[in-house]
Amino acid sequence: MSPRRLRLGLVTVCAGALLMSCSSGEPTVEPVATARTIDIRIADGEVSPVNTRTEVAVGQRIVLRVDSDATDELHVHSAPAHTFPVTAAAGQEFDFTVAVPGQVDIELHRLGRTVTTLLVRR
Repeated sequence: MSPRRLRLGLVTVCAGALLMSCSSGEPTVEPVATARTIDIRIADGEVSPVNTRTEVAVGQRIVLRVDSDATDELHVHSAPAHTFPVTAAAGQEFDFTVAVPGQVDIELHRLGRTVTTLLVRR
């Protein structure tokens, strides 16, 4: 076997070994972001949750599922901002996405409470 052919064979074996050591055996496909649902309950002037932190990804669908015994407005302080009218009813759903990473407050206007702060990550 010629020295050139031997070098080519060694380079091929080393490259294959390097590729095998970098592979975890898992597919490299990025997972599809699922919707993040936040359950909100308003009853007798009280809100749950209050002042929590919720991690989400940029572009991830966020669903606010609200059960309320009073009317109010949910404000999402993102760019662009979102406002959702809350009625005295169960099972209301409002959805949106956030395109810019950072912190986004979700507040109830009339009760003056922050429900959660979204920690939006890339």
